[in-house]
Amino acid sequence: MAVICAFAGVIYLFIPHDDSLDPIRPVDYRVELVTARRAAPYPVAAPAGLSADWKPTSVTFRREDGYAWHLGFLDPDGQYAAVEQSTQAPGTYVPKVTQQAAPTDATQPVGAETWQRWEGEKYDALVRTGQGSTTVVTGTASYERLAQLAAALESESGTTPSPVPSAS
Repeated sequence: MAVICAFAGVIYLFIPHDDSLDPIRPVDYRVELVTARRAAPYPVAAPAGLSADWKPTSVTFRREDGYAWHLGFLDPDGQYAAVEQSTQAPGTYVPKVTQQAAPTDATQPVGAETWQRWEGEKYDALVRTGQGSTTVVTGTASYERLAQLAAALESESGTTPSPVPSAS
């Protein structure tokens, strides 16, 4: 046992490692976005023009689950923010993707759109329904960051997104 521990210690000391590197690797969501935009019966939204400080971390599209689209990010402050869309009923879908957030009477103007604010113990959210789907921008990020992500959303099916947000 002592030989194994000594050997492991030597390996640890002499194998280069940098604990200061960011362990989060951005995901390339282009293929999933193209697939979702072809398959979904609603305009699938993805951000365009966010700074490189926004790191895409997760992406899924589940046709069998109400054409559910998910695109998760770490915002520039290191907080989680995600775009969620589905054809599921808003009353069941929004609490599911917001970790049981509840609607408030407050709204949030984002460009020409008005989004409803939802608050929760874990996630807050901005919610908008229309065009055959419910769009939710949710996470641990501040409402300011959620609104920034919501403002960057585009639903153009003819565009191909960058693999990671572009620098601004």
